[in-house]
Amino acid sequence: MSKSSIKFLSIIAGVSVVLSQNAMAKDRTVNVYNWAGQIGSTTVSQFEKATNIKVNYDVFDSNEVLEGKLMAGHSGFDVVSPSDSFLARQIQSDIYLPLDKSKLPNWDNLDPNLMKLMATHDPDNKYAIPYVWMTTGIGYNIDKVKERLGEDAPVDSWDLVFKPENMEKLKDCGVAFLDAPTEIFASALQYLGKDPNSTNAKDYTGPAFELLSQVRPNIRYFHSSQYINDLANGDICVVLGWSGDILQSRDRAKESNNGVHIGYSIPKEGALVFFDTFAIPKDSENVDEALEFLNFILEPQIAAEVTNDVNFASANKAANDHFVRSDVRNDPAVYPSDAAMEKLFTLKVQEPKLERTITRTWTKFKTGK
Repeated sequence: MSKSSIKFLSIIAGVSVVLSQNAMAKDRTVNVYNWAGQIGSTTVSQFEKATNIKVNYDVFDSNEVLEGKLMAGHSGFDVVSPSDSFLARQIQSDIYLPLDKSKLPNWDNLDPNLMKLMATHDPDNKYAIPYVWMTTGIGYNIDKVKERLGEDAPVDSWDLVFKPENMEKLKDCGVAFLDAPTEIFASALQYLGKDPNSTNAKDYTGPAFELLSQVRPNIRYFHSSQYINDLANGDICVVLGWSGDILQSRDRAKESNNGVHIGYSIPKEGALVFFDTFAIPKDSENVDEALEFLNFILEPQIAAEVTNDVNFASANKAANDHFVRSDVRNDPAVYPSDAAMEKLFTLKVQEPKLERTITRTWTKFKTGK
């Protein structure tokens, strides 16, 4: 073979390698499964532009849906977003990869105090990053509630949704509850003065079930995302829901200038506070890309854009200190006051037998049978 032929083949081989590398780069993907409405408006597009990694982005609206996919195996996802108590149970089931923190240089942006709280669910913060945090409380149409219950409507109390006489007056304008048994039962137990993490099955099948059953006829539907638009449009007037979602409703109503005025309250009796996290399932096929996505999310400016867009409090201290807008940072519905924080509680992992009891009791409550 001539020298020119060898040189030509070498060039061809080199070009092939480059083309192959480029093709591989273009084929890089990450499959993300996150809560509906819980991402900045440009987060995904900015990540794709910065990394040339294609994001296949899908959403869910309950921890139970996510858990079902994870427990079945071969979920097809590389990044998922369980809430903290579900994360803890899933860690026990050994379905997550430990995070390679050497590939997460932005890890230090996380709030050390919040990381200590997270460690109660994820010891040594080994498997997940806290993404955002929020409360479970009451969203309400200020004008419609006032029309039905007067100026002194108990919008700062669980009385609004757990007292039958109030719910009867609100029925016509529409009341929705989360389709989330853990959160609803915990809220009911807190209202009753019981441990919201009670391990006594009779607390769920007895007092909590009886309380909820009394207001069941006045609940229009159970759903964990439909209420966002319905509240913003005035189609319902009260929801027992998540703070970030309700504040999105408030902002949508303002933007549309439709005359709907929405408030959010953390009930004075105490309410649930929880983290939504990001973790990598063991069966992820794109671990490096997943880590790049997590590190991108930990950029202070990116984390702040999420909070500014969707009103979920950030777990990123650098974002809170420098990039979250002051009107969001000073909104007690997003970042609760110290007094409100003292009455917040987190959920604990329950034994499987009790979980089954809670699920059966929830089904009985929802169906009214």
